[in-house]
Amino acid sequence: MNKSLICLLLLPLSLAFGADQKPQTLKGVLLEQLRTTHNQKDWFVPVNVALEGLTPEQASWKDKSGNHSVGQIANHLLFWNLQELARFKGEKPAAYNGNNDETFNSFDSKSWKTTVERLDSVLTAWEKAVEAADEEKIKSSASLIAHVGTHNAYHTGQIIYIRRLQGSWNAEKGVK
Repeated sequence: MNKSLICLLLLPLSLAFGADQKPQTLKGVLLEQLRTTHNQKDWFVPVNVALEGLTPEQASWKDKSGNHSVGQIANHLLFWNLQELARFKGEKPAAYNGNNDETFNSFDSKSWKTTVERLDSVLTAWEKAVEAADEEKIKSSASLIAHVGTHNAYHTGQIIYIRRLQGSWNAEKGVK
């Protein structure tokens, strides 16, 4: 068979394979990481799914080992995403005294719904800010954005683990 005929026969296969590939720009990869740790299910469970359906009482639950509650972790994520987003946007972040424990311990179960809504809002704001940023801003902030996504994924794993311990996790949502 001649090479032209082989190429012609393989063209539809290569086009179909290419259609499944995601854009591999730096901005595209960082946005994908932010979205899949926020609300877009992919390989793992995003934080919105991990928090879904949790009552204030469940969000306050702690095991006997001294670990944080889901609510404390969500509060910590809210704090750090707000801090780093402000820096990314060139704004002054909220005052911080350097005590990371306070970012967990200021959780109040009465404000659980608000905490979840604010976390969703700041994660959406992150995505919009990255979408709007020019290539130079993306390049200079790539490590920061990647660390934010990694930090969010790490704590989402903790949230799921805590929910599994307390019996409030639905394995059909992922992580059996």
